[in-house]
Amino acid sequence: MVAKRFKQLCDERKIKINELANLSGVTPSTAYSMMDENRRDISISTIKKFCDGLEISLGEFFNTPEFDSLEQEIF
Repeated sequence: MVAKRFKQLCDERKIKINELANLSGVTPSTAYSMMDENRRDISISTIKKFCDGLEISLGEFFNTPEFDSLEQEIF
């Protein structure tokens, strides 16, 4: 869901993943790695960097119906 949310925000702002990386102060490889929808572990510090790059708060990022309805994953 995190990757989908960042893709949605990039689409809304008409920016590419490389641009998001530059805005966030992370390497493009980190940005592309995070966008892998199969990835399960993304640090909150990385999410925060991307939110800062997009000039939104963590609260704004997570305040969506999709996050509200997520089920707990059992590994």
